[in-house]
Amino acid sequence: MIEEAMEIYGEQKLQRKHSIYHSLDEKFEIRTERYKGQQYSQIYFARLHNMRNLLYALIPKWKPHLPVNTVLGLEQGKECIIVGTLYKHMKLKPSILDEYSKERSAVPLVHPHNFMHPDDHLILEDESGRVKLAGDVLAPSAFVTGIVVALHGKETGDGDFLVQDILEASLPPQIPLALGSKDDKYVVFVSGLGVGNSKSNPLQFQLLVDHITGHLGDEKEQAIASQIVRVIIAGNSVEIPVGFLTGQSLASKDQSKLFEPIKELDISLIQLAAAMPVDIMPGPCDPANFSLPQQPLHKCLFPGTSVYNTFMSCTNPHSFELDDVRFLGTSGQNIDDLEKYSDAKDKLDFMERTLRWRHLAPTAPNTLGCYPFSEKDPFLIESCPHVYFIGNQKKYETRLLQGSERQLVRLICIPRFCETGVAVVLNIRNLECHTLSFSTDLDLQW
Repeated sequence: MIEEAMEIYGEQKLQRKHSIYHSLDEKFEIRTERYKGQQYSQIYFARLHNMRNLLYALIPKWKPHLPVNTVLGLEQGKECIIVGTLYKHMKLKPSILDEYSKERSAVPLVHPHNFMHPDDHLILEDESGRVKLAGDVLAPSAFVTGIVVALHGKETGDGDFLVQDILEASLPPQIPLALGSKDDKYVVFVSGLGVGNSKSNPLQFQLLVDHITGHLGDEKEQAIASQIVRVIIAGNSVEIPVGFLTGQSLASKDQSKLFEPIKELDISLIQLAAAMPVDIMPGPCDPANFSLPQQPLHKCLFPGTSVYNTFMSCTNPHSFELDDVRFLGTSGQNIDDLEKYSDAKDKLDFMERTLRWRHLAPTAPNTLGCYPFSEKDPFLIESCPHVYFIGNQKKYETRLLQGSERQLVRLICIPRFCETGVAVVLNIRNLECHTLSFSTDLDLQW
């Protein structure tokens, strides 16, 4: 813990508030990487096993009068319930084989960022087999490959399964949260710093650092800054030109372009870590492994900052507790991938779906790269977070989600700071949040 005074005004000394922190990243940590003999089917088996047991416990309250069958045990015309993993057949889904096909399709994409097509359809699969799903209850646009659900319906004469109702796992249980019983304490979220990016404004980032460390603003603003207990940096902190990451040897004049952004980030992080605890998560543009879960950025990248015990290099996804408030978040890859293969009103809807499906990254490993776990699926959400955040988004969005069992979750989309100059501030006392915005004309807005 830091025992640092921020500023002295006459007789008044402002002390930074503290909070109790527990990292929950252990399940995302890969101690020993092994790829020999491991198949991606194993993570699907683990996912189906865990989710099926959960759904079996919910079925008696949902449809107690119906039998539960396997796909192989379906009988034509007889209503039943089947539990399995959804597979979404997509006409426009990219395939690596297309790169080598001589008869590559010339059909244009519906949208440059989305691969959905009106002919997409869903299939349910378990260990015994697979069956095509029919009916209007399940809209293919709202689902993706990898979700485990229970379906009520019956087999048709065509061999399809006519779906009449669906049971999702819904929000997992949540540790009760006593709102309003604590003092104001703030967590600052920032993402997409993009140090080294041509769009990045070093002055904006420095103003953010100076403000939250208490070196800017009047007495009121500095008093608020003293209540910031942690900073979360949610991925894409640096941007290194792709041409430098091809494995080719670099000329000495180019080496500075490779290392300079990391050095610049380290200098800024020193100022933050000297004032308060800082968690940094890797993102798709950072010098870390590409597949989820991304492992912590190596501390050798931050020779100045890593000497502070307040500096935490974390996994992506990142899970932790702060004064009994549970946080779960990613650098955005899981939600961005959902947007490519399904449709929703906004990113918050995608986030809500992952909670209701109880899975952080359902499209992994189908379209989202992940490590081939053989005995577990670490992306299963077993306990409902109080704060669920994603980084590297186009704009700030937030919503307070309420579950059927009185769960309360603050959903937060953190915008890219290098493009928007916006950070997000959350009060862990009541889960209220707002933005901290720095514009190019040096205007600061809480």
